[in-house]
Amino acid sequence: MVDAHRTFVIVGGGLTGAKAAEALRAEGFTGRVILIGDEREHPYERPPLSKGFLTGSAERGSVFVHEPAWYAAADIELHLGQPAVQLDLESRAVRMGDGTRVHYDKLLLATGAEPRRLEIPGTDLAGVHHLRRLAHAERLRGVLTALGQENGHLVIAGAGWIGLEVAAAARTYGAEVTVIEAEPTPLHTVLGPELGALFADLHREKGVRFHFGARLTRIAGADGMVQTVHTDDGDEHPAHDVVAAIGAAPRTALAEAAGLETAPGPGGGIAVDASLRTSDPDVFVAGDAAAVQHPLLGRRLRVEHWANALNGGPAAARAMLGKDVSYDRVPYFFSDQYELGMEYSGYAPPGSYDQVVCRGDVGKREFVAFWLSGGRVLAGMNVNVWDVAGAVQDLVRSGVVVDPEALADPGVPLESLGATA
Repeated sequence: MVDAHRTFVIVGGGLTGAKAAEALRAEGFTGRVILIGDEREHPYERPPLSKGFLTGSAERGSVFVHEPAWYAAADIELHLGQPAVQLDLESRAVRMGDGTRVHYDKLLLATGAEPRRLEIPGTDLAGVHHLRRLAHAERLRGVLTALGQENGHLVIAGAGWIGLEVAAAARTYGAEVTVIEAEPTPLHTVLGPELGALFADLHREKGVRFHFGARLTRIAGADGMVQTVHTDDGDEHPAHDVVAAIGAAPRTALAEAAGLETAPGPGGGIAVDASLRTSDPDVFVAGDAAAVQHPLLGRRLRVEHWANALNGGPAAARAMLGKDVSYDRVPYFFSDQYELGMEYSGYAPPGSYDQVVCRGDVGKREFVAFWLSGGRVLAGMNVNVWDVAGAVQDLVRSGVVVDPEALADPGVPLESLGATA
């Protein structure tokens, strides 16, 4: 029986919001739980959109967080296809697009992020795509199928994780692929040049063409269809379709309009403390939109990956219930491209580390890479080596100084380094 005297509202119908709702019930909350999502789909997970679902190896139904019947069984009130358009902190109410106002005792913003747009001429042509939602993936899967059948050309703007995963999917279908990237290597701002080059080599072996050090300046076409793309160094590339994969921006408009504190800088996000609480004590944020004051890393950090949504929602739910929460998980993400699978744990942007150490066979793409600063492991990436992510995260969390030679030696258990260093 639901106790109508307390109402918790969740704005955002993705993995974060769905897992938060699940956690509220698992923790024994008996009040109303209202989940507001601006898509008509039930909450789903996003990684398959650029991986299994896009390649056709996963069915549509596999992407959903719960079976549709679960929400009614758990007494979760769903408002799908209904955006939240206003947040009134003083009266603790959310107004939806149809004018309905919903009161809350506690509110979770799980508004996520949206793809950054190409601000160049030609983006209104048919054949220009983004990949963020299930509808985008369904459309793009049809596009890649057609390109493969017709030997068509796909141009991808951006060599980040989404760009590379779409490139891998497109080559699987047989499409011709060109990736245009402003940095000198793929994943440059995540992995640095040392490991970014490995992904360039992988994709080149599969037939992907790269154009580094350049940006798109114009998409040209005829009869409303894409024909070519142009870059700032004067090059021209044939294209039947274009995918913009230049990153995502946190969806903060609702919070900003209400006066909640946001994080400065290019990463942005809604500022929260280690308990995922905003500048308003009754409002919490988790997932892609949250800029968390990270207790372990000692800095404010916004993480856009699946594990953050999976774990952040339940952590916020516990904080909403008044439990002691310190969200200090080591950032984690994974990717699958062709026969390469990898997991990355930690945080080591270029400039933060002074050494990269690898154990295993880099040439065979079976290794673990570590980014170190002063002998301390900031991050690790296991490539086609499994069951080590936990040990890597323990090294990151421990902050101990390790011997680089022992770190590079596959005969030395990773667990022993954190214990004895």
